[in-house]
Amino acid sequence: MNGKVETQGKAKADFRGCTVLSFESRRSIEIAKLIENYGGRPIVAPATREVASSKTADISEFVTALLEGRIQLIIFLTGVGTRALVNAVEPFCSREQFITSLSQVPVLARGPKPVAALKELGVPIRWNAPEPNTWREILRVLDENRVPLKGQRIAVQEYGVRSKDLIRGLEDRGAEVISVHVYDWALPEDIAPLKSAIRSLTEGTVNIALFTAGVQVHHLMQVADEMGLKDSTIAALRKTTNASIGPVTSEALAEYGIPVTLEPSHPKMGFLVKEAAERAG
Repeated sequence: MNGKVETQGKAKADFRGCTVLSFESRRSIEIAKLIENYGGRPIVAPATREVASSKTADISEFVTALLEGRIQLIIFLTGVGTRALVNAVEPFCSREQFITSLSQVPVLARGPKPVAALKELGVPIRWNAPEPNTWREILRVLDENRVPLKGQRIAVQEYGVRSKDLIRGLEDRGAEVISVHVYDWALPEDIAPLKSAIRSLTEGTVNIALFTAGVQVHHLMQVADEMGLKDSTIAALRKTTNASIGPVTSEALAEYGIPVTLEPSHPKMGFLVKEAAERAG
């Protein structure tokens, strides 16, 4: 996936009655409203659910190293994970003690959501990785600012799945990485809407599919496989207009040979829906 954005910025943003499928969970009501506002018929089938990680050893190791001054850099990848981490450290130290120690370490945030969460806590932010907020931008920020990494201990606030490319890049630069796994991705407790969406896809009644996270793709394929419809789902998506929030999600689609029609000019849900509607228009 080359990550190039393919949009028609001057077209009117209007889905023109197309059926638009979204797998968004956390902001499902909001995205359905956006689709309707742009003239689409929304199908929202949540594909993910956040659950607390059972890997408490990660958090214990991180807190101990932080309080002892043995961490030289902390990278925050998500706003949800940042807030969850504050709650997760409570069995090991007080909130005030954690924030005080955190404020004494250089912090890099991956985009606006962790920035907002860190500002709520009053934690200073040294660097902010720019759009499209992938591991590549994080490493570029560190390289361009000549941040010393060799022999340094770096904590990475993980989300859902292990950030293999980022960790590999840090380790290649000589860093020792502590992964802080706060939450995992699971399927929704009720997967009936997702099954219904899969049937709609395979029946050819979906015109446009919106993907806002790579894990949505994997969960979609997992459920489709359980239904015996994985191949049919992939075949259907190869005929559908597919809008991906950004490069990481596009890479997940590419794993299944599913083409991406467009990535928005900014990796945000509002831009994704608007520019997909422009494409339809």
